[in-house]
Amino acid sequence: MVDIILHGCNGKMGEIVTMLAGKDEEVQIVAGVDKCGSKERAYPVFDSLWECGVKADAVIDFSHSGGIEELLNVCEKRSLPLVLCTTGLSQEQQKKVEKSSGKFPILQSANMSLGITVLLGLLKTLGRELIPRGYDVEIIEKHHRYKKDAPSGTALALKKAVGEENIPIASVRCGKIVGEHEVIFAGEDEVIEIKHTAYSKTIFAKGALEAAKFLPGQKNGLYTIKDVFL
Repeated sequence: MVDIILHGCNGKMGEIVTMLAGKDEEVQIVAGVDKCGSKERAYPVFDSLWECGVKADAVIDFSHSGGIEELLNVCEKRSLPLVLCTTGLSQEQQKKVEKSSGKFPILQSANMSLGITVLLGLLKTLGRELIPRGYDVEIIEKHHRYKKDAPSGTALALKKAVGEENIPIASVRCGKIVGEHEVIFAGEDEVIEIKHTAYSKTIFAKGALEAAKFLPGQKNGLYTIKDVFL
């Protein structure tokens, strides 16, 4: 049994992780942390991770980039493996994550789904084969109206996988779109379009829980969801 502290437990993703964990016999959420609002949970909820003295095997974070420094400091002090799902980090924050991974294991991925994990590998091949042959590449990403960061962390990961720095990314923020990412490779006489659609946030919660099962016992370092699935 893997005991988990859920950082950002009162958010939408926190609710889904809580629900799925309740149906998974291999994990349990022993505590939650959230500064926003109070909701009835089967586990104790604290205002900050510093206040949470509950023993755990890992932390899952679905919160906000503003709390990343406290999160990393507490995990380092308590040697808590961290599944970091929050996106929109600044360059300085990302450097802090990478430095901290030398002191305790961190699993960080812009997207926790199996589909995107497989797609990243495919895009590396397509970029390597098609860009030298003159193909243009563009990325279109769509999310709900409340998503603050643009482009999305997933879109940036797709761009990195293709291997071309100057790829335009078009961001759409409207309605209740969970997440759509489309990569277009356009040549003179043919077009290849690859699209991933998330129909619910459940796929991200499932990936985070699988990551939390994987991370305890791993050596210090920076891991990705690829290390879990592939």
